[in-house]
Amino acid sequence: MTTIKDVAKLAGVSPSTVSRVIAGSNRISAETRARVLRAMEELNYVPNAAARSLARANSWTIGFTIARQAEQAFSNAFFPEVMRGMSTVAQARNYNILISISRTIEEEREKCLQLIRERRVDGLIVSTSRINDPLIRTLLEEDVPFVLIGRCAERPVLSVNNDNVQAAKMATLHLLDQGYENIVFVSGDSGLVVSRDRLNGYKQALIERDLPVDQMRIIEADFSIEGGFRALRELRERGVPFDAVCAADDLLALGAIRFAEHFGLRIPEDFGIVGFNDSPLMPFIHPPLTSVRILAYELGTEAMELLLDTLASPNKPRTMKEIILPSELIVRRSSCRLKTPDSIRG
Repeated sequence: MTTIKDVAKLAGVSPSTVSRVIAGSNRISAETRARVLRAMEELNYVPNAAARSLARANSWTIGFTIARQAEQAFSNAFFPEVMRGMSTVAQARNYNILISISRTIEEEREKCLQLIRERRVDGLIVSTSRINDPLIRTLLEEDVPFVLIGRCAERPVLSVNNDNVQAAKMATLHLLDQGYENIVFVSGDSGLVVSRDRLNGYKQALIERDLPVDQMRIIEADFSIEGGFRALRELRERGVPFDAVCAADDLLALGAIRFAEHFGLRIPEDFGIVGFNDSPLMPFIHPPLTSVRILAYELGTEAMELLLDTLASPNKPRTMKEIILPSELIVRRSSCRLKTPDSIRG
C-alpha cells in the first residue's frame, strides 16, 4: 500500500508537506503543490476521507519538549514552574499540553517530528536551545509553529528568554564587591546556549574589573547537586585556588554548599556561593542561598501566549522576535561577607 512517506520521497519533500497539500494549506508554493500532486498521481495514492479530515483538524494540543533524563528534568524547579505558567494560559484558551521527554538530542528531534506528522500537536514549545541545534533547524525547515524558551544562537526565531549574560555578570560583580578574589564558574553543558551566555556574563564581569579570565577556574558539570560537588572537588584536587563560586544552576550551588561542608569551609567567611533560578527552597536551606531569580512562570505564560497567538493567525507572516524578561539577584547569607543582604535587579 502506498503511503504518504512514499509520496514524499518521490516528490522530494517531507511527509508533513504532503499532509499540508492534502489539507489544502495555502502555505505551500504552487510549484511544490504541483510536484506533490504529480507524485500522488504517479503512485495512485488517494488519501481517504478520514485522513483528509485529520489533516484539516486542530488537535488543540501543544507539545512541550525536554531533552534530558526525566529524573534530572523534574528535580530542577525550573521546568515545573515553566509548565505551571504554560498550563495557566493553555487552560484559559482551551488547549492541552503534551510533554515529550527525550534522553538524547536525536531522540528529541525524532519524537517532535512524529508528534507533528501524526497531528498530535498543533505546535511546540522547545525548552532548551543548543549551539547549532538540529531540532530548531528541522522545525524551521518543516515550517512547524514553535516557540523557544531561551535564545537561538544562529538565527532569529520566536523566543522568550531572560538576559543570561547580564544576570551572570551581575552575580559575579556581587561576589567581587563582597571581597572574593578567586571566583570559580561552574557551568552546565557547554553545548547549551544558556551555559555559554552565563559563562560570557562571568567573563565580562572579570574583564570590567581588569581581572584575568583564568580558564582553570571554569569547569563544566552535570546539572545536579553531585555534579556541583564533583566539579569543585576536582578543582581542589588540581590545586586550583578559589574562594567563591558562581554556579549556573541552584542544584550546582547546592553541590557547592555540600563541598564546603565536606572540607570544613565556612560560608560566607571562607567561601561565597551564588546560584541561578532562585528555586523556592533556597531561602530555607543553611545558609540561605544567594541566587539569580529567573521568572520561570512568566517564561511559560509568555511562550504559550506567543505560540497560541501565532496559531490563531496561520496566514499572517511570522515575525521572528525575542521577548526578554528581567532577572533579579536575590542576595542572602551564602555570599554576604561584607554587608547586609538585599536584592539587586538587572
